[in-house]
Amino acid sequence: MTGFRDFLARFRPAASPGRAAPSGVPADRSAELRAELAPPLALLEQAEAEARTVRERADWAAASRRREAERQAEEIVAEARAEAGRVRAHAAGQVLRAAEGEAAALLTEAEREAAAVRDRARNRTPAFAERVLTMVREDLAAEEMSPLAPADHLAPGPEEPQEGGP
Repeated sequence: MTGFRDFLARFRPAASPGRAAPSGVPADRSAELRAELAPPLALLEQAEAEARTVRERADWAAASRRREAERQAEEIVAEARAEAGRVRAHAAGQVLRAAEGEAAALLTEAEREAAAVRDRARNRTPAFAERVLTMVREDLAAEEMSPLAPADHLAPGPEEPQEGGP
């Protein structure tokens, strides 16, 4: 369009009718050419105005589409974050269920082991008590003492003070 404007600018009327215009065209012909080029010049200006309008509309449409795309992108990101939160919660729930299952299994195993220890302790207690009693009897026999105490062993001896005494 700039080239077309330059072309039209060369056709200026001459200062006097007999002189040539700066482009080398006689002055009377220059006016005639200018008259012929007026409609294309008007069309050119109209086309430029329409191009500006189209460009402005395109810019507005692009901005509108960009805003809509940004809004949609924000919605998608929000949905993705919500889904990620649900996935994390689901994964955490699965981990928690697995941990609860493992804890229950460990607790069951601990209870089983505790029961086994109690059973072993019950089974060994009579044997242990019997061994202690046997050792005590052997010690008493070695010192030539009776394993049974005399009947008066419950009465306080002379060395022991009476209750309620001095």
